[in-house]
Amino acid sequence: MTAPRLDVLCIGNAIVDVIADADDRFIEEQGLTKGMMRLIDDREAERLYGVMGPGVEQSGGSAGNTAAGLAALGCKTGYIGQVADDQLGAIYQHDVESLGVDFIVPARADVGATARCLILVTPDAQRTMNTFLGAAQMLDKEDIDPAEVAAAGIVYLEGYLWDPPVPRAAMEKAIDAAHAAGRKVAFTLSDTFCVDRHRDGFWQLLNDGKVDILFGNEAEIASMAEESDLDAAIAKVAAAVPMLVVTRSENGATAIAGGERADVPAEPIERLIDTTGAGDLFAAGFLAGQAWGRNLHDSLKLGAIAAAEVIQHYGARPEANLKELAGGLLA
Repeated sequence: MTAPRLDVLCIGNAIVDVIADADDRFIEEQGLTKGMMRLIDDREAERLYGVMGPGVEQSGGSAGNTAAGLAALGCKTGYIGQVADDQLGAIYQHDVESLGVDFIVPARADVGATARCLILVTPDAQRTMNTFLGAAQMLDKEDIDPAEVAAAGIVYLEGYLWDPPVPRAAMEKAIDAAHAAGRKVAFTLSDTFCVDRHRDGFWQLLNDGKVDILFGNEAEIASMAEESDLDAAIAKVAAAVPMLVVTRSENGATAIAGGERADVPAEPIERLIDTTGAGDLFAAGFLAGQAWGRNLHDSLKLGAIAAAEVIQHYGARPEANLKELAGGLLA
């Protein structure tokens, strides 16, 4: 097997994030469920954008955030996500490439508008996300080049992209191409709503051996297993996948692989500002560790460091030097 050109190739929804402060009253008035993500159409996107407060705009999307974190840690990283040939699409591609990420799929003029996510952050740092998928849901399987997939040591996929049928077919093609080349496939459950909608499909992926590394938080794993007891849920899911990674907010994180279990505490922080991207950056740190041959504990530690950095400021992209924060873990 030839050495990979990329450490990690991320595939996901290419979404421009608009992040703004909001209070609980505003969330209630808008009929939203705090802390959850919902899909919206273009009309609702325009309406909500018009009534929410001033926001910070930046390229995002779950796998896009992970790609940015990987690049910040020094990994050779690629990204596949569909944008439109419009202003937001150009901004998204320029932003990703400026981080050192190889942006692989070109913009298209026949896919509507570039996706955006309106993120409302309440004083308790919870984020309520309202996502217009737009062009992101038009990622076609023809855009997946098996040679590009084979050039990555790990291919990382986000569960959010599983919802529309067109990108789902693209993801399935990427999974098959990765395994045909002897590469690993990592998959994140993304959100409990994704699990609730696609539990059977996700279980089919695990049972068919399509996923090598599975990421989920406590709620997602409990939903996946349909177990109220977290330990029972973790045990059930861990039995179906070679490596399971569970993020546990202030309680740290757990990884289980080949009968080995590792646990790390959450990294100390000065102030919790915004949890947007915490799971995405955790995945970046953990995948960096795995790409560089680190053990479970050190990979979890890298994930915890990256997640702790991103929750201390607005936005899902690291602002501090992650390499410096990681210290000897990258040596």
